[in-house]
Amino acid sequence: MSQESSNETTTMPENNNIALSQGAELVEAMTADKDRLFAVIQNSREEVLIAALRNPSLDHHHLLALLKRRELGSVIAAIYASKRLIEAHSVRFAIVAHRDAPVHIAQTLLPLLYIFDLLKLCLIPGILADIRLAAERKIVQQIPTQPLGNKLTLARRGTAAILEALLREGVQNVLEACLDNPHLKEGSLHQFLTSSHATAEAVSMVARNSRWKSRPNIRLAILKNPRTPLIWFTIFLPGLPSATLHNLLASPRLTFAQKGLVRQMHPNSQP
Repeated sequence: MSQESSNETTTMPENNNIALSQGAELVEAMTADKDRLFAVIQNSREEVLIAALRNPSLDHHHLLALLKRRELGSVIAAIYASKRLIEAHSVRFAIVAHRDAPVHIAQTLLPLLYIFDLLKLCLIPGILADIRLAAERKIVQQIPTQPLGNKLTLARRGTAAILEALLREGVQNVLEACLDNPHLKEGSLHQFLTSSHATAEAVSMVARNSRWKSRPNIRLAILKNPRTPLIWFTIFLPGLPSATLHNLLASPRLTFAQKGLVRQMHPNSQP
């Protein structure tokens, strides 16, 4: 027998064994019990994972374990295609949060998530910008109908865009939580202080806050608000440059009493 014939004879049984082994993996994926399935879904072959999705013993615990893996290829699309497999809220969230999830699938599932799941999405490092922005928009849309407890949680943990929406509501407890959130931007707070949403109580809360009260731009925004209590003029006016005082006197927004206090405390600032 030639060497070439000998190699062919050796190779054919090996190929048959591989095919049998792969076939056995597919059968096991579709028939394994709940405990064995956790080992099956660690298989590297995509066709084995897709076969496991047809196993009646597979539940959301298996899916959550599977969705912790990367490079799932078409497996995520196969999960999404099954109404039974995406019934669990936790599975929907895991798909949307997965870096390999097709954008159109993530955007379809995103409106079905709870508000705090949306918040988690906003805070995941490396999440797609489109998904984060969509989650923020959905949260902002829901803010007006949320109970106070939910608003407080959003104020403590929310992103800059969420905090801007909460500030506009002007709820004192919520505002206080927003001020201590590290995601709050100075520009957003400045915009709030110069808006009609900033009440006297809200202005005073900002003026007392240890994080914000010493910032020059915030102090100036406080002094330019016609609702600012006069006590903050007596505290913040000393030491201001002459040009700033003239600007305050020229502001059409300040009340007569506020301008009078500027003149009283700084007579040299009169035009």
